This record gives sequence, structure tokens and C-alpha cells, in this order.
Amino acid sequence: MQADRITDRETLEQALLLPAFLLFKHSPYCPTSARAFAEYQVFVAGRNAPASGWIYVVAERELARWVAEVTGIRHQSPQALLFREGAVRWHESHSAITASSLAEALRCGS
Repeated sequence: MQADRITDRETLEQALLLPAFLLFKHSPYCPTSARAFAEYQVFVAGRNAPASGWIYVVAERELARWVAEVTGIRHQSPQALLFREGAVRWHESHSAITASSLAEALRCGS
């Protein structure tokens, strides 16, 4: 499965209606975010990955803030959030984001 960059709230709101959606918040200037983004890309390329998308937090600052506002989860970058039917069931940031941690979150039905 391929993940697409999300640049507007309407697209994200539609994605959150899906049974499962993985969101990645990424800063293109941070080495930690680059490493986590590579792990995320490995995971979403796998056959068991849910629908997914990412936000470049520098370019889409307001969208990244909106996510924090509606979820109640403090914004971080990098950050991964797994939504099930619009509610966050798992989230992690920085070096805790790995292909295996993403797979585990999905597998546990979080």
C-alpha cells in the first residue's frame, strides 16, 4: 500500500472515517524524523498496512496543530497515530516509531 501526503483538513477528515488509518507527522528537517519516516515507509509498503498518510508539519503547520487539538494528544514530530473509526487507539513518537512497533500496534488491535 502507498501512503500519500495529506495537505488539507477535508482529506484527513475523510481518512479518519475509515475503519483504520495510520497518520504520520513528519518534519523534513529533522534527522530523527527522517529515520522514523523511513521505518514508516517500510511498514506501509507491507501487505498488512492500513490506509495511511503523512503530514509535513512545516508546510502544514495548521493541520498538524488541528490533529493535536481534536485528539488531545500533544503534537510531536515525528509522530505516528493509529486511528480506528476516528479515534486514536495508539500513538508514539521519535525513536519509538519503527516498522515493528507499527506492526505490533496494528496486530494488537489497539
